[in-house]
Amino acid sequence: MRILVTGAAGFIGFHLCEKLLEDKHTVLGIDNINNYYDVKLKKDRLKILLRKKNFKFKKIDISDNNFVKKIYPIAKNFKIIIHLAAQAGVRYSITHPYKYIESNVKAQISILELAKRIKSFEHLIYASSSSIYGSNKKIPFSINDRVDNPISLYGASKRSGELITQSYSRMFNINCTGLRFFSVYGPWGRPDMAAYIFTKKIFENKTLDLFNFGRMERDFTFVDDIISGITPLIKIKKRKSNLHKIYNLGNNKPEQLLKMVSLLEILCERKAKINKKRMQLGDVRHTYANIKESKKDLKFKPKINLEQGLEKFVNWYKEYHKIN
Repeated sequence: MRILVTGAAGFIGFHLCEKLLEDKHTVLGIDNINNYYDVKLKKDRLKILLRKKNFKFKKIDISDNNFVKKIYPIAKNFKIIIHLAAQAGVRYSITHPYKYIESNVKAQISILELAKRIKSFEHLIYASSSSIYGSNKKIPFSINDRVDNPISLYGASKRSGELITQSYSRMFNINCTGLRFFSVYGPWGRPDMAAYIFTKKIFENKTLDLFNFGRMERDFTFVDDIISGITPLIKIKKRKSNLHKIYNLGNNKPEQLLKMVSLLEILCERKAKINKKRMQLGDVRHTYANIKESKKDLKFKPKINLEQGLEKFVNWYKEYHKIN
């Protein structure tokens, strides 16, 4: 099957492309290779993908006004799009707000315009985020909960993407699925994520900041489990009704950041220097995914616990950064 993957040089996009290629699909990966974090990491992921059969890559900016015109000639036979490209980061959205409108709102429209134009298009699968739940008090977070009170621009931009997709799905009869990811981590992860930041600080013997005095809880979800929630959707060609569906993909088990640090200390065989701080603007105290619908419809069942996942991550980190 021909599948277009946006954000192919990104963390989740890279792992997804590897799985799709392993399953004998033909993949067209696109990415703008921006400098939000170390470009070398993105290029190193791409090097691995480019060695594989049936993978092609196009560097392009989805938020470009001419994106559809530029990509359509090579994408017109791709009936499935998995849209993972986005501007991530809650704290970064406070200082760089316009990037989130370009990358998470305008780009969502670009992808929907492309899907609308492709004849006999089958399915748009796209990444949303647990951040859309904002400071909701009811836990675990359910797809049936109200999500009209995001507390960060990042969360608001991802919710905007969901609403825009809902309107396109209804107006143009496009089969769409949104996936609300919960705190994804694992090998080849982003340097701005907790596991990477903490591991780096521990190995460099530098002080790491723990907000809300370390009592923040996150539903950390290993990247392989996330991929296992995406791939079953490829088989869904066209729903008879309710063309736009949303699912939570999370581990269904929140963990305190202090526990993550403690586990990393054991795995890195070094003691962490910790600076406990108050909550930051835009942060939420906890995330916790209700995955009832994902289990039922996608047979989603997370398999990797935090201890196992962090061991895999630290082993990769040491190998990638050549730490003995």
